[in-house]
Amino acid sequence: MVQTAEIAVIGAGVIGLSIAHCLATEGREVVVIDPAPPGSGASYGNAGTIADYAIQPVGSPDVLRSLPSLLFDRNSPLSIRQAALPSLAPWLVRFARQSLPGAARRNAVAIAGLMAGALPGWEELAAKIGGEGLMQRKGCLYLYETRAGAEAARNDLAFRRDLGVSVEMLDEAETAAMEPGLPVLQGGAAYFPKAVFMSDPGQMMGLLAKAAFAGGVGHIVAKVDRLERQVSGVSLTGTGLNLTARRVIIAAGAHSKDLARQAGDRVPLDTERGYHVEWDMEAPRLTRPCCPTSRGFYFCPMQGRLRVAGTVELGGLTAPPARHRIEKLIEGARAFFPDLGQPDRDWMGFRPSMPDSLPVIGPSRGGAEIIHAYGHGHVGLTLAPVTAGMVADLVAGRAPQAAIEACLPTRF
Repeated sequence: MVQTAEIAVIGAGVIGLSIAHCLATEGREVVVIDPAPPGSGASYGNAGTIADYAIQPVGSPDVLRSLPSLLFDRNSPLSIRQAALPSLAPWLVRFARQSLPGAARRNAVAIAGLMAGALPGWEELAAKIGGEGLMQRKGCLYLYETRAGAEAARNDLAFRRDLGVSVEMLDEAETAAMEPGLPVLQGGAAYFPKAVFMSDPGQMMGLLAKAAFAGGVGHIVAKVDRLERQVSGVSLTGTGLNLTARRVIIAAGAHSKDLARQAGDRVPLDTERGYHVEWDMEAPRLTRPCCPTSRGFYFCPMQGRLRVAGTVELGGLTAPPARHRIEKLIEGARAFFPDLGQPDRDWMGFRPSMPDSLPVIGPSRGGAEIIHAYGHGHVGLTLAPVTAGMVADLVAGRAPQAAIEACLPTRF
């Protein structure tokens, strides 16, 4: 029996749920389709930071210069699974091009434009879903273990200031006063005062899903295997699924590439495998997220536990977790807190990664009955409300309030 819907959102992560909630509040009939529990995956396992400062793309001239050593050192903050290299080669060529100075600057400017609405969007959304109590407004720290590390970061921080990011440099004593639980840091820290931390991203996802479903959003537990345009709408089929929708939003994160291809759009999407480890503790040793920049991870003081999350591993959707990546996170955490025992749990999830670090948001080449909304990389949590607003504007025929040109799928 064929089901019907006005709008089907494929994907129940933070992007898909935010879009569905936003569309439902505008009176649209919406159904969300996902085989996994709502708000799970990378939407749960992230660093929990609404990172208005995260405007730099992953690809930059500095990264390009050190790319060979980074990619083939399995313990570097940015690495690649050797077995995945043949399939990743076209993506890596695009990534290298986007890391050139001119392209990297254009990408940063575009990301900064999207970021301008991130915090206001989350404050509004959190108020609507009852999540204000999870929003910790204490900023975020980039930590520099050496003076040379702090000095090397000055140009980057100045560039961020030029694009509207608020950041202050702290010396060793000021850093210690702000986070006395940290060891002595000769390079001090960069403080981003406007960053907001979610003390429990999983709980926030639960509130978002609850609000969306209470607002009339339907929920189908299924995997979309086939997407096809028809006269009557867009047909979505899979095991136990046969639905036709007037509009379809592809918001399946790292799983969006094949659906985009079926829609007629060749999108150079690939997968970052993200990791975290957690130690249960009544009072985490920090009061805000802190990132030791040379190590590529975040300390995240979440409710009842300390989460250490981060690093970038390019390696597809099918390989099992790399144990050495987990051990590297544990080793890095113990460099700051030597008395940490074995973690209570670890996790791996998938981030949708684009060569230019910009999401894919906009109508399909084949027609606006299919809209793309994925590819946010490390800032999916941050940009979820912005993306939802852009998609709602497209559905309603309004001009998106955020600049959309740099995100369109037709840019490839």
